[in-house]
Parts: sequence; structure tokens; C-alpha cells
Amino acid sequence: MLTEIQKVVDDSTRKLLQISTPPVRYWLLYDVMKKDASDPILKQTIRECATYQPRLRLLNSLRRDGTWPISKLRREEEDRGPGQPIGWTYTTMLRNQLILGDYATGIDEGNMRACFEKMLSWQVKDGYIPGPSTAAFPVPHYNGFALRNLIEFGLRNDPRTAKLLKWLFGMQRHDGGWNIPYLQDVRYRPEYTHMRIKDFMKLVESENRPTYDPDEYGHIPSCLWSTLAAIRGSSWDPRLTTRKEVRRGADFLLDGFFKRNYHATFLQSEKNWTTLKYPMYLGSGLAALEILATIGYGPEDERMEKGVRWLLKMRSEDGFWYRSDRPDPEKNQWITEIAISTLSRYADMY
Repeated sequence: MLTEIQKVVDDSTRKLLQISTPPVRYWLLYDVMKKDASDPILKQTIRECATYQPRLRLLNSLRRDGTWPISKLRREEEDRGPGQPIGWTYTTMLRNQLILGDYATGIDEGNMRACFEKMLSWQVKDGYIPGPSTAAFPVPHYNGFALRNLIEFGLRNDPRTAKLLKWLFGMQRHDGGWNIPYLQDVRYRPEYTHMRIKDFMKLVESENRPTYDPDEYGHIPSCLWSTLAAIRGSSWDPRLTTRKEVRRGADFLLDGFFKRNYHATFLQSEKNWTTLKYPMYLGSGLAALEILATIGYGPEDERMEKGVRWLLKMRSEDGFWYRSDRPDPEKNQWITEIAISTLSRYADMY
């Protein structure tokens, strides 16, 4: 299979380079082709990234307080709640941080540092960042999302990042995975299992919330997509990829590849594995393969083969991978770049 993968990587890289936007070309040159900072084409691409209009629009709309504007409807909804970070403001921050990272943006550009300071100002004593969906309990997959962005933007050595990482690893469950407290454990108690999610959340957010001891729910499997998000940030730091928490999480994710998620509250259908999408805010089969290959799972682990073969099969005859829902020219480029990068990492481990 190595020869096939190498041919696919070389052919698709060559074709994508011919049409790619500056940010996509940057990652091809830097991540796949391993060009160093002195390479003239990489230098030119970095200059083009700096003037890339979608990047500038997103960066220029970031306000001095570290937040982006949200719609009037979202603002009214947020104002009716407990306040930031609960609401769409924090969700928008996380998503735009990811996109700007893909656009080769640095933390000292525009108001990016203020954005991360704003996010970290919400961190509680235990280490997690509340929200954005509820203040009643911490949500591991959003904290994993935040960790990923912090590490990508160079804040790995910030004590607050270390505090978040410690909390996240401390939330790991018996089977190596993570889940959403209450929604993916207490919710399965007989007295709550037939309750509507909306009514259950009202109960959890009230003064009469059920007692909670995570040790009582060891029989319930962890959530595949919460686990993906929890280990995603660690894949950005080589110092973390060998941690037992990361490896246990990766094993849980890999053992569940192509399987239906146990929990109806988070992307339960097995179709989510085979859906190609960008941006990859939450999770998919491609996102999982990218993380696993970055952590160091290669051909020596036979569990990887089925995912890699699926990814090869999803490649079109023209050498590109396409978004499953409503193909989009720019998003197709990103999906293709991520697929190439993942296959390249995998091949390097033969």
C-alpha cells in the first residue's frame, strides 16, 4: 500500500498546488513538502497569505475586546442567558480561531492575543472554561477545542493552558474516552431516560439538579466525538503525544472507527465517520485519521488500515477530495490538503 499512497500524495499535491489558495498552498509546502523558512516559494506564499482577503476580513472584524460581532438574534438569545461565555460569542471565537490558524495567522496579529486573553479570563479555578452551551457543567469537547487553539497559537507554556490540560486529562474515563457530564451519564438513569433533553437541561440547571458522581457511571461507554476533541489539542504538541492519557484516548477512538456513537446527543450516526467536511469544528473520519497519524499511529497498527483505505477510496479520479454536502471550491481544497497531509504522515511511518 505504501507505493499507492506515495503516488496519491505526489499526484494530488502537484494538482492542488496549481489551483490552491495561499493558505492551502502554505500548508502543502510546509506540512507535506517540508519546505523550510528559506524556501523562496514558501516565503512568497506567506506574503500572499498576509494579504488573503478572507483572512483580512475575519481578522479586521475581531474587536479590541477579543470578540467578533454576532447576529442580533444570537445577541438577544445570549443576553437572556447567564452571560458570556455561555452563548454564541464564545462559539464564534473558537471557530474563528481555528480558521485564522488555518490561514497562517499569528497571535500578535490584529486583536488575536486579546481574543485568547478574553477566553482565558473565563477559566475557573478547576481549570476548565465554562460554556458555550451551558453553565451547569463543563463540556470536555469544547475545552479540547480551546486547548487545540491555545497550543496552535503558541500558548502551550502558558500556566493557564497547563491548568486546562490537567483538568481535561483528569476527566478521562475508565475506557480511555471522555463524555459530556450529565447529558451522557446521569441522563440514562431510569427516572430521566424518557425526559426530553430540553426538560432535562432545565432540571440540571436548576437548584434541584441531580447528585453527580462520575464513578457511578463506569458501565456507560464514553463518547467518540468528545474523545476526539479531547485529544485533538495534544496532537499539536509532540511533548504530549506519548502521554498515556493521549494514547488511551487514541486507542478508544481507533477501536470505535466507523462505529455508531453510543450517545444520541452527539453525532450518533455512523455516517459522520464518512462525511467529508470543512471546517472540522467537531469530528469526522478524516479528522480522526489526521489526529491519529499526527500522534504517531501508522502501518504498524493494523487498526489504521481500514480508515486509510477508506480515505484512498474517497479520492476522486481528478485527484481531489470533495465536501460531502454542497461541494464548495475553497472547502474542497482544504479537505484535499488535510487528506494529503494525513496520508503523507502515515506513509512516513512505514
